[in-house]
Amino acid sequence: MGQKINPLGFRLGTTQSHHSLWFAQPKKYSQGLQEDQKIRKCIKNYVQKNMKNFSGVEGIARIEIQKRIDVIQVIIWIGFPKFLIEGKPKKLEELQRNIQKELNCVNQKINIDIPRIGNPYRHPNILAEFIAEQLKNRVSFRKAMKKAIELTEETDPSGIQIKIRGRLGGKEMARVEWIREGRVPLQTIRAKIDYCSYTVRTIHGVLGIKIWIFVDGE
Repeated sequence: MGQKINPLGFRLGTTQSHHSLWFAQPKKYSQGLQEDQKIRKCIKNYVQKNMKNFSGVEGIARIEIQKRIDVIQVIIWIGFPKFLIEGKPKKLEELQRNIQKELNCVNQKINIDIPRIGNPYRHPNILAEFIAEQLKNRVSFRKAMKKAIELTEETDPSGIQIKIRGRLGGKEMARVEWIREGRVPLQTIRAKIDYCSYTVRTIHGVLGIKIWIFVDGE
């Protein structure tokens, strides 16, 4: 019964914070939520189209949105900024134009900031993209999970758990496979758990990837 809640929402206000910071009246709340979805979708589509690195991983850990009266501040936490920083002014201007066109906003200015992440594979979103790319290339799911854990262990986390669900290995019946290294205390609110749920389309069907990373001492 206690395993059905999102680990991030479960810890809001203790070890987790919101990825969108703004206020709206109840009648306009749904409009603001749709704007956030459009911004995130526009950024991911732009990065996926123009800036994939050599491993096929986009490298976006999370996107934070802060809205004020006349400014929308977008912070893109990215693990591999080299291919995004090259030609930065032109690419950022193009991305800003795409977001303004998508939102159709005239009175609000859009600022984009791209801070660097020290350990990319310590973030579950980037790790899930890596596993998804391996599965698309028909690598065995067990090898993909073990390789992901090896990449994460280099960043010295306290624990990691990976779960993949679907038609694994092209089998007719869907099943669940998972692997864990270290401690992952999901029932402890004070434990900082980074979590993501990722969907990948393969030749055998849709697979679901879930990753929990326990970061102790932060």
